[in-house]
Amino acid sequence: MNWLWTWGGECFGYREGDDLWTHDSRHVGRFIGDTIYDCNGRYLGEIMSENRLIRRQGAQFQQGYSFTPWARRPPYVKYVNYVGYVMYASYEDFPAPSEL
Repeated sequence: MNWLWTWGGECFGYREGDDLWTHDSRHVGRFIGDTIYDCNGRYLGEIMSENRLIRRQGAQFQQGYSFTPWARRPPYVKYVNYVGYVMYASYEDFPAPSEL
């Protein structure tokens, strides 16, 4: 299990294998390489700098494959938030867990 933060520094959740889970243990995405797709196969974002989630603007038309989310698990206490990174041009912050 690898914990992940948004580019802005908010603790998002964790990666377990190819699955993305929120800190409150909802299965919200699946990785194909470093790119993340939601259960309908829509682009969610990608991972950069080993543990930060970011979203490329204009990539919302990128399509992966759909999947059936796993059932909820018992939640974890989320890690502390970090200082955010400076945003790259043509990118935006990954959505917060509450937005998914």
